[in-house]
Parts: sequence; C-alpha cells; structure tokens
Amino acid sequence: MPEKLHPKIDNGLPRQKADFAGGTLVCACTSNPVKVKVKGQIAHNHACGCTKCWKPEGALFSVVAVAGTNDVTVTENADKLKIVDPGALILRHACTGCGVHMHGPVERDHAFKGLSFIHPERFQEDGWAPPGFTAFVSSIIESGVDPSRMDGIRSQLKSIGLEPYDCLNPGLMDYIATWTAKRSGALPA
Repeated sequence: MPEKLHPKIDNGLPRQKADFAGGTLVCACTSNPVKVKVKGQIAHNHACGCTKCWKPEGALFSVVAVAGTNDVTVTENADKLKIVDPGALILRHACTGCGVHMHGPVERDHAFKGLSFIHPERFQEDGWAPPGFTAFVSSIIESGVDPSRMDGIRSQLKSIGLEPYDCLNPGLMDYIATWTAKRSGALPA
C-alpha cells in the first residue's frame, strides 16, 4: 500500500504553467485567514521530511520552496502571525489560528539570506513549479516513522521522480559550500 507522502504528491505532481507570475498563499482558517502575496515563480521546490516544516495532517513530508524575501508580502491578517522559533535560521511565521506556516525569511548571514521559505500548496492559484527532489528523508524517523518503512518510502519517492536526499540536493549543497568558501577566502569573492 502506498504511503501518504503529501496531498500534492500522492496523486501526481502539480503541473507548472510557463506564465505563472505568483499568487496568494492562504492559511487554513475559515474566517479571517492570513494571506501572503508572492511575486513570480518559486524556486527549489521540494518535499521535506524535517521536523521543523509544517505538514498537512497525515502527511509524511511538507512541500516547501523559496521566493525572494522582497517578493513576499503579508497582505491580510498579519497580526495572526507568530515566529515559531526566533533562534532558527528560517524564521517560520505561523498562523496562530490554524498553525500553517505562511512564510519563513532567512535574515542571518547565510547563503539563503534574502530568501523566504513558503508552502506552495497554500497558493490559491495553480501553476507553481512542482517539487523536484526530496530533502531530509531520514528525518521522518524522528517524527515516529518506523525505520523499516524507509526503503519503501524512498522507492515510492523515486517512482514519482523525486530523488530522495538526506540533506539538500547537490546543486543547493554546492551553492552553500561556494558561499562558505568565498566567505572564508578559499575561493575568490
């Protein structure tokens, strides 16, 4: 029996539209929902197994992508947002009503500074870039998944076209390592 990975993955990946220009993320509240406007297409969309990301009820993975922080604006009910962990690299702003993480800017000096992490399944609009890989797969064990299920979960992810990694994909890991090398002087800035 297939695992319930995520509602936007289980029945096939969403279809990207070439003209997707962004949209509005909406939390799960039925009244006074938080709304966040995102300009442009998202990047580095992936399924994530970490224990920090918000996941829909019953899902093993979140779906998370990035957008430029300057392209992310809270447009309604900002007063309902609270940072989940002020000490974390990603400052996840969650709705205090429903718990959905609406945006998570990176403000510290880091390779991801200037990016905000979002959950694109919360877009009202279709056409956002689908997930392209899976990160932090082993972390779902920390959420209580029996390790004996992992081979099957990894096989299921691969069958959908989502390569499973226990960190980020090689391109993002290279980006972080390059940023670090430039900061240390190992590579020219």
